[in-house]
Amino acid sequence: MAVGVFDLFTVGIGPSSSHTVGPMRAAAVFAGELKDAGVLGSVASLRVDLYGSLAATGRGHGTMTATLLGLEGYHPELILPEEVEERLASIAETGVLNLAGASGEGVELPYAVEDMVLHPLTVLPRHTNGMKFAVSDAAGNVLREATFFSVGGGFIVREGEEDAARAELEETKAELPLPFRTAAELLGRCSSKGLGISDIMFINERASRSEEEIREGLLHIWSVMEACVETSLKREGVLPGGLKVRRRAPDWLERLLKEDKDRNDPKYWQEWVNLIALAVNEENATGGRVVTAPTNGAAGIIPAVLYYALNYAPGMDQASQKDRDDVVVKFLLAAGAVGVLYKEQASISGAEVGCQGEVGSASSMAAAGLAEVMGGTPGQVENAAEIAMEHNLGLTCDPIGGLVQIPCIERNAIAAAKAINAAKMA
Repeated sequence: MAVGVFDLFTVGIGPSSSHTVGPMRAAAVFAGELKDAGVLGSVASLRVDLYGSLAATGRGHGTMTATLLGLEGYHPELILPEEVEERLASIAETGVLNLAGASGEGVELPYAVEDMVLHPLTVLPRHTNGMKFAVSDAAGNVLREATFFSVGGGFIVREGEEDAARAELEETKAELPLPFRTAAELLGRCSSKGLGISDIMFINERASRSEEEIREGLLHIWSVMEACVETSLKREGVLPGGLKVRRRAPDWLERLLKEDKDRNDPKYWQEWVNLIALAVNEENATGGRVVTAPTNGAAGIIPAVLYYALNYAPGMDQASQKDRDDVVVKFLLAAGAVGVLYKEQASISGAEVGCQGEVGSASSMAAAGLAEVMGGTPGQVENAAEIAMEHNLGLTCDPIGGLVQIPCIERNAIAAAKAINAAKMA
């Protein structure tokens, strides 16, 4: 299917879209197929192989535990934080996995994290994030197997279906009212129709959803972003994983409120932006519920810049709730249009192209969204996206210990400020 705004902004769990959300989604798809094919009752054993980056940094990124949840039939956009904790605790305590059991009766198998086979030095041809599932019956006969690749942003591709997926993408894209492949084509659409970038994206989204569904869906995305911040600000202590990284967001909030009690002094805008970005990515590092935007490693940038738009853009101090909701919808649609360009023409996978594909893309998308709601022309919105990206080029994906903490959390705050500056420059 053609990539849309709801593909780029999805609700999931931390800490990584490519190493947590993608593997969980692939495992859930495989478990669902076992049930649909009617072979679940014959399954006696399970094998999971992780390759390349998934194997090398999987422990720090939560790949193994997310895969277990997926094999039980849980999907990242639906599972609740309490379900994550409950099921992982049960598997760790009993050593038993309930294969495809989330939606009803599954098959209990002795299987846990230590049973996964890791191949950190083996990279499969399609992508560095590869994983293979296989189930066998009591006689050792393979009942079903499948290989998936987690290609960034929670997107997955099945081995052998790459060409078909590309063909379907082109076919469904051609069916859109106003399709675009490049920024030049997008600007051409804006010029010929006399519309803004968010308008073009909105018209294309209407090919698969009603106007009400689009609006409600985007406002829901924003509400999850806000809830993520609120949850993070209540947590204290250190982040999990062994690096003993101290949570800074709660203390930052306490100090900031002493200086900006009413939360409306414009001279503190950057402190609030930093706080929102840090809070989101601390929650992501905890394995909490976040919005992939367009990846988990870069999840704090768009919420932080959208917070800026809602609180510091001209006229927002007098805006009604409907006006504020309009800003959210317009911002996310414009950001999504730019995200489509990166997803379809380049990559948003840190394991594949470095952090320029995650933080760089998110910063660029956020700059476009902000320029759009500030009243920028399509050319200025595109220029904002370009400025933000070119000053994030070359970023490598280099998390210490395989954890999405250092430099990832601070990097989100820095890139959010870059996005705001890029929008203003444009």
